[in-house]
Amino acid sequence: MSNGVHEIEDAALLFVFGYNGADSHPIVARRIVRAKQKGATIICCDPRRVETARIADMHLQLKNGSNLALVNALANVIIEENLCDENFITEHSSGFEEFRELAKKYTPEAVAATTQIEPEVIRKAARLYATSGRSMILYGMGVCQFAQAVNVVKGLANLAIMTGNFGRWGVGIGPVRGQNNVQGACDMGALPNCYPGYQNVTVPEVQAKFEKAWGIKLSNKIGIPLTQVPHYVLHETEEKKIRAYYIFGEDPAQSDPDLAEVREALEKIELVIFQDIYMNKTGQFADVVLPATGWNEHDGVYSCCDRGFQRIRKLIDPPANANVLTDWEIISRLSTAMGYPMKYNNTEEIWNEVIDLCPTFYGATYEKLEKLGNIQWPCRSRDLSDKGTSFLHKDGHFAHPDGRAKFSSIEWQAPTELENEEFPLILSTVREVGHYSVRTMTGNCRLLRNLEDEPGWIQMNPKLCRDMGLKHGELVKVLSKRGYCITRCLPTDRVKRQAVYMTYQWWVGACNELTIASLDPISNTPEYKYCACRVEKIEDQAWAELFVKEEYEKIRSNMGIILHKEAV
Repeated sequence: MSNGVHEIEDAALLFVFGYNGADSHPIVARRIVRAKQKGATIICCDPRRVETARIADMHLQLKNGSNLALVNALANVIIEENLCDENFITEHSSGFEEFRELAKKYTPEAVAATTQIEPEVIRKAARLYATSGRSMILYGMGVCQFAQAVNVVKGLANLAIMTGNFGRWGVGIGPVRGQNNVQGACDMGALPNCYPGYQNVTVPEVQAKFEKAWGIKLSNKIGIPLTQVPHYVLHETEEKKIRAYYIFGEDPAQSDPDLAEVREALEKIELVIFQDIYMNKTGQFADVVLPATGWNEHDGVYSCCDRGFQRIRKLIDPPANANVLTDWEIISRLSTAMGYPMKYNNTEEIWNEVIDLCPTFYGATYEKLEKLGNIQWPCRSRDLSDKGTSFLHKDGHFAHPDGRAKFSSIEWQAPTELENEEFPLILSTVREVGHYSVRTMTGNCRLLRNLEDEPGWIQMNPKLCRDMGLKHGELVKVLSKRGYCITRCLPTDRVKRQAVYMTYQWWVGACNELTIASLDPISNTPEYKYCACRVEKIEDQAWAELFVKEEYEKIRSNMGIILHKEAV
């Protein structure tokens, strides 16, 4: 995020794009509500009428998959109506003339059929964004989980650059990360191309620094992204084949697309090591299980979505007979057993090693975290006066060698798999407020299970339900080219007739049996938000109810979860 979460409520206009804060991040959603209460204009861009749309001044209910066409059309209006910040463009950017040429073809009329939004609505939204004085963009998985995700993010950056909405309080672009500590995992180097602090593994000076600190020779080769693992297991040559897979706090057998392919890969890998706090779908494929402490049983540092470091403090000890260790102790013991001695006495020693090696984190000491509570990187000085950086690109200085922001000129492309006669509906995965991610934690909470349990729901337009003779709560079969699952029908006028929506955490109603493993070529993020599917009515509802019950019991039994009466 180029801005801080706390700045959201001080924006004059919020452009909320593909982000449903009420379900994904209720605390961030409160900031959006406060901005509204303070007089901010809100533009919500989403194919569904989500909670933000209900309080928005404008709802751009675009067709699924048309994101970049709409973004380029907004830019077209801003350019054609002379609403750009010409001084900012001239002094702080490059590549604008090339982008101007591309934007010419994306008139609101030219994209109307693609986006399903009236031209005058697009024009009004563009004018509001360009003229508010303090416009901020918030985007979520509705932008990120497409095969053209990175290009859409660049398109949103174009809007902010051309209107001067960078480098000040209450402006900028905020990717509100999908899961807890995703930002922290990236900060700490859990990426195939970076060491901690986003220091590239291919830079010789960076490699030498980490080799000296760790006393070991390191590779300068970029690693394999998580979403490409099945390909390297099933399709690559013998020399490149993955033989061991260490899965730490992740459940690819539930969260990755095309689950049939994921299961095939997990079955073929020679060694699967599974480290987590509860058993889950992936754990069933494990050769070794390493049980770890839960979120309130250890210390550490957490990164918020807006680059903010915060302390995690241990609240309780794990049960005496639990036989669990903290994640860092497990990793240290495993490393030592493999021949590289790794010894720390506490998390502060680990953190000190991190900040000593990462210039942008250098000033975020435990002492300052204790005093300030939250420090947003970059924080380059250990002087207590350096409290971190709320917003990036101050005074129009950007992180390129020439200090200028770069416009990106990119054409819109249709999603990989379009609806067709056999599969006439668009499937998009979404989130819900009652359960979190793959349900590893919330699925083990009896209260939350009582509120909502298997097999989940598929959101469908009421007209589509009437045409198919479907009723609320009725079990249906959902199919794509890759598989099927069974879930419950949820008629709702919040969605259009052509699209259906499912949450991905359910074990029986596992919608990732259906999703396509089409990846963004830069981020390697799957296209969870678009694949072709169909819904079939199940005539024998008694059979379907029994099937769901027995499947749920079987899955829980396979995971070694004790079945309580209230859970089945």
